[in-house]
Amino acid sequence: MPPPEVAQNGAQVPDPAPRGELQSSSLRLEHPVIAGYDGSAPSRNALAYAAGVSRRLGRPLLVVYVCSSGVYCEPLTGQVVGVPRDAEALEKWLLAELDQVTGHAEVDVHVRTRRGSPARELAAAAEEFSADALVIGAPKHIWHRVCGSVSGWLARHARCPVIVVP
Repeated sequence: MPPPEVAQNGAQVPDPAPRGELQSSSLRLEHPVIAGYDGSAPSRNALAYAAGVSRRLGRPLLVVYVCSSGVYCEPLTGQVVGVPRDAEALEKWLLAELDQVTGHAEVDVHVRTRRGSPARELAAAAEEFSADALVIGAPKHIWHRVCGSVSGWLARHARCPVIVVP
């Protein structure tokens, strides 16, 4: 199930960061296990696997959701349209997904949203927090296997172990 979206016209796109305590610019975690999550079936499997690894290692779990810039140009009118995500609804959705996938596992969980390229943002989060592991879902389309995928890019560029879950 995709995250909730709020459509809005105009060039301004607000920051997706939730106002709650789970998303803080001063968040300091000791070597978390990071799960890249996008709502797809493989990323749900990756989230469950990451929660298990986190529990076994005694490390916090950091769930990272990367959304696109959310700004595009209408081809016929040239009007710039923004599609920001409601930050509080997004955080609630991520936590509900985690509860559903992991069955309320006893894990210290933190949620972060970022905006940009999923591969680059996940690698940046892994480096920023000195992650013990980065867990993501396998690409689901054959096209990604042919011309490149987030998992392939991360395997080459991330500075921590990358676990790709089918």
